[in-house]
Amino acid sequence: MIDQSTLITYLVILFGFVIIPGPAVLLTLARASTSGTRVGIATGMGIAVGDLIHTVLAVIGISAIVMASATLFTVVKFLGAGYLIYLGVRAILEKVEPDSLGVKQTLTAWAAFRQAVLAEVLNPKSAMFFLAFLPQFVKPENGAVWLQLTLLGVLFVLMGLLSTMVVAVSAGRIGVYLRRNPVITRWQGKFVGSIYCILGLRVAFQER
Repeated sequence: MIDQSTLITYLVILFGFVIIPGPAVLLTLARASTSGTRVGIATGMGIAVGDLIHTVLAVIGISAIVMASATLFTVVKFLGAGYLIYLGVRAILEKVEPDSLGVKQTLTAWAAFRQAVLAEVLNPKSAMFFLAFLPQFVKPENGAVWLQLTLLGVLFVLMGLLSTMVVAVSAGRIGVYLRRNPVITRWQGKFVGSIYCILGLRVAFQER
């Protein structure tokens, strides 16, 4: 099992990652503020599931194979970028009809969850992170390497999930009031879509 000093160091570094806003936080913030707390939470959970999949892939070595192949890396990169840009353009072009409460929610929690899982799984940068970061805290003398990698990955997922849940709840509550503003209602899709497009372009131009 992982020794105490290594575990503490790892958790401190994870805390630093959590408090610095990243793509996961931005996506959750965008979804929660425009579509409500439930959709924001679903987005955060989808990202967490995607990271769990990356953990499993890293443990069994599939991510290493993808990262070792320039062709596979490029394919995954452009699939992920294309999917994010597709979601962004669709959100920008989507028309939302306001109802008596201010806005009709057009995105379900289940749809947000599915989109977040797929977007995270198709992000090669996440695969790079798990392959490059987790092994630094693995020591063969502490036991089975696969078990250590699994534990480190699960801890990362849990801390990330906690971060996105806080963001989802906070942004969701603020969004209730913002969505009653007709101007914000009109521009909310463009806001979410722009974030997805920016993240998609970021994925497309990232290097191995």
